[in-house]
Amino acid sequence: MALKTSVKQLVQEAEAAIKTIPVLEALGLLDSDDHVFVDLRDVRELEHDGMLPDAFHAPRGMIEFWIDPESPYHKDIFASGKTFVFYCRSGWRSALATKAVQDMGLENVCHIHGGFTAWKEAECPVVDRPKKQKD
Repeated sequence: MALKTSVKQLVQEAEAAIKTIPVLEALGLLDSDDHVFVDLRDVRELEHDGMLPDAFHAPRGMIEFWIDPESPYHKDIFASGKTFVFYCRSGWRSALATKAVQDMGLENVCHIHGGFTAWKEAECPVVDRPKKQKD
């Protein structure tokens, strides 16, 4: 089956329109109160590999719904006015998500080049996924 646009092309087009930051720049923002790191990976990836310290988990399939204040799924964190640093495993999902939310009007957003894989390769800090509290 021939597609009109490949995933590789979609990612390249997204990266041409968004801000991409290198791992070491992202590491410098880790303790910033003005930035929120957003992990877009599947929960199974978080369980298996861990995540960045204090990152907020927002599954890629829900990000547009969680950002839109008119959506019944809206999360208040996305109305905080902070800068959001998206990441996924390799930077592909985060590039597409960054472009999508930027197109929606969220201006303060970027993503990490190379994603979680590059983060781990640079030996940056990783923590276990926090366990949910039972009611």
